[in-house]
Amino acid sequence: MPAERTAHALYHRTVVWVLFLILLLPLAGTLLYSLATSWSATILPSGLTLKWYLALWSETRFLQAFGRSLFVCVGALVLATVLILPLLFVINYHFPRLDALMNVLILLPFAVPPVVSAVGLLQLYGSGPLAMVGTPWILMGCYFTVALPFMYRAISNNLQAIQLRDLMDAAHLLGASTLQAALLVVLPNLRKGLLVALLLSFSFLFGEFVFANLLVGTQYETLQVYLNNMRNSTGHINSALVISYFFFVLVLTWLATFLNKGKH
Repeated sequence: MPAERTAHALYHRTVVWVLFLILLLPLAGTLLYSLATSWSATILPSGLTLKWYLALWSETRFLQAFGRSLFVCVGALVLATVLILPLLFVINYHFPRLDALMNVLILLPFAVPPVVSAVGLLQLYGSGPLAMVGTPWILMGCYFTVALPFMYRAISNNLQAIQLRDLMDAAHLLGASTLQAALLVVLPNLRKGLLVALLLSFSFLFGEFVFANLLVGTQYETLQVYLNNMRNSTGHINSALVISYFFFVLVLTWLATFLNKGKH
């Protein structure tokens, strides 16, 4: 029996590692190409260099696009956090029966294709007193709606896991008001769920292209629009850009995980 269990464990680990390597191969190839001096008719590149990264990170246009993407994503997530947290608290504490309805409503952004949504937004905000096409504000508002399902689902699951009503009742028995209990008792317990929601939303929004290209395009060039506009340039620069994007998300995820562990 122990030998059979060991064989099963080894089999499962082997399958997991093989799948992991298969998923890692395209990224490894992109990394190698971003470091290659030239790579055409040989199995391996003729040499390695960092000049493509230096050229990329010294380009003003790239840095501006990177900063714009950060600004829009962070702004949308701040707006989503400020609006979603009070809404979820009210629904889960005062109106728990509305949770089923909210689960349906919150998925509406995924029910409409991005291209259709973008065309509607162009017609609505393309002219008139609310003309915002080509500005970061329309993209920020659009990203806010896209982030809602990620934020709502992750935080709602966290609220159900911490037994919100029991926490609030205990805080009330100790003399805390509803506002004090929400801020000092409930909010710290939502740290992990909120962190997961923000990471998922940021990773998705930072790589979003359809809305950014249709709603702002080159008028407010974000990172993904910049990558699309640079598609005819050398592949080494594009590979360096892709690796930089993955590295940035990886570091951000590691930092958030480290800070979360440090608060236990």
